[in-house]
Amino acid sequence: MYSELPVIPLWVIVFAQTTVGGAMLLTLWRIARGPTVMDRIVALDLFAALIMAQLVTLVLTSGFVSYLNAAAAIAVISFIATVALARYLETQEDAS
Repeated sequence: MYSELPVIPLWVIVFAQTTVGGAMLLTLWRIARGPTVMDRIVALDLFAALIMAQLVTLVLTSGFVSYLNAAAAIAVISFIATVALARYLETQEDAS
């Protein structure tokens, strides 16, 4: 499904994609080097948000709005995963 979107200058979209891509690289570094498990969980949640931002910019360039459905699905899965990991770590701390 395609949509007629407002005209946004191409340089703005390229700048946004480049900025989000750089943030994704820094987030991957935090996931790999995070000093604690909680840091890695927060970085994974941020990485999911950055993927959603890339999908939104992809909608702006292609006009294919079904990518927004993928972004919504990633948001739901990311939320559930973050809550599940936080509860798991909470029970691990209580057991110690």
